[in-house]
Amino acid sequence: MKVNQVNLKVLIKIFLSLLLAIVGFHFCIIAKIIPYNIAWGGRLQNDSEMYVFESISILINLFLGFVLLMKGEFIRYYIKQNMVDRILWFFFVLFILNTIGNIFAKTDFEKFFAILTFLFSTLIWVILRGKKT
Repeated sequence: MKVNQVNLKVLIKIFLSLLLAIVGFHFCIIAKIIPYNIAWGGRLQNDSEMYVFESISILINLFLGFVLLMKGEFIRYYIKQNMVDRILWFFFVLFILNTIGNIFAKTDFEKFFAILTFLFSTLIWVILRGKKT
């Protein structure tokens, strides 16, 4: 499927909106609005583990958002275009693996996230395969 530049920017905006929601979700876990036992496959044992894992997750999601902003040319490139694409390919593989992990998670809530991570991997695939016009 070919994606023109306008549609590419729309897909990236959709992806950024979803990432913002995910970051908000992780902040809700840190603030203990959402219990951490429903995240990370139900494997977190204490608050210390939760703070570490949630902080890392927030940073990774913010980094992905930054890369997507560069890919969509919403901000100036701070790294070369081919490196942006390589990073997105890495995230594509990561989201595929995360989808598999979520399918086998301990909690139904986490299993539901398999849909979201599959959507993320699909969005990255389409964004990477899109051609500029």
